[in-house]
Amino acid sequence: MPKAEAGSSKAVANAMKAKGLGRLRWYCQVCEKQCRDENGYKCHTQSESHLRAMLHVGENAGKYISDASQQFQREFVILLSRRHGTNRVSVNTVYQEYIADKHHLHMNATRWVTLTEFTKYLGRAGIVRVDETERGLYVSWIDNSPQALARQEAIQKKERQHMDDEQRERKLIAEQIEKAKEQGDASEQKEQKASILDKQNGPIKLSLNTNKTGESSAPKIQLKPTSAAPPKPANVFKSAATSKPKPSIPDTSSQQPNKPKTAMESLMITNEERKRRLAEREQSQTKKVKL
Repeated sequence: MPKAEAGSSKAVANAMKAKGLGRLRWYCQVCEKQCRDENGYKCHTQSESHLRAMLHVGENAGKYISDASQQFQREFVILLSRRHGTNRVSVNTVYQEYIADKHHLHMNATRWVTLTEFTKYLGRAGIVRVDETERGLYVSWIDNSPQALARQEAIQKKERQHMDDEQRERKLIAEQIEKAKEQGDASEQKEQKASILDKQNGPIKLSLNTNKTGESSAPKIQLKPTSAAPPKPANVFKSAATSKPKPSIPDTSSQQPNKPKTAMESLMITNEERKRRLAEREQSQTKKVKL
C-alpha cells in the first residue's frame, strides 16, 4: 500500500496518530517500529525485513538480550543520576520518565521481566539504595565517581579534623578541671596544716596543784636561823641616818597579768628569793659589826 503524500490530509492524520506513545504490545523491538493497531503489527511481523532481522537475532539471542539489558540499565541509571542525583525517589516515577521517550529501549527486550526485579538487581549490585515501603519501592543513587569520592573524602577529613579539635578542647577542659581540683585540695591541706600549727603554737596552760598525788612539787628550802650576836648599844646618829625611808620601787610584777608558772619558773623564783634574803641578812650583819 503506497504511502500518503507529504502534506496531504492523510499524512497529517497519520502523523497525529503516531504522535506520542503507542501500545507496547504493538511495538517491535528488533525493528524498533511502533505499529498503530493490531492489523498493522500483524502485517509488520509478516514482512520480509522483519523476518530477516529475526533470523539475524536468532543466531545469537543471548548476546542480543545481554546487550539490550546493559543498554537499558545504563540509560536508566543515567536518567536517575542526572534528574534526581542522590535524592530518594520512587522507582516508578523514574521509569515513567524513562519511557516518556518514544524511542526508548523496552524492558521486554531485556532479561528482566518486571520493574521490581530490575530494581532489586540494582540494589544487589550496589548501584542504588532500595527502600521497600507500603507505597512501593524507593531508590537513591550511590555516586561512586572519582570526583564524588574525592569530595566525600574531603568532607570526612574535615569532619575528622573538626572532631579532633573538639576532642582536644574537651581534653584541655578536663585537664584544667583536674588541675583546679588539685589546687583546691592543696589549698585545703595548707589551711588544715595552718590551723593545726596555730593550735600547737597557742598558749600552753599548766596547772600546778601540789595537793594531787603523783606530781612532784618544788623542794622547799628551810633556812636555819644563825646565832645572833650579843646586843650592842645603838648609835643614835647612825640609826637616824639608816632609818630614812627608801624610795618605793613599783612592783611591776603585780601589774603584769597573772600567768601560770611552770615548776622551773617557781624553782628559779624561790632560789632568787633565798639569795635576796641571804644578801639582806649579810648586809645587816656587816652594819652591826661596824657599829
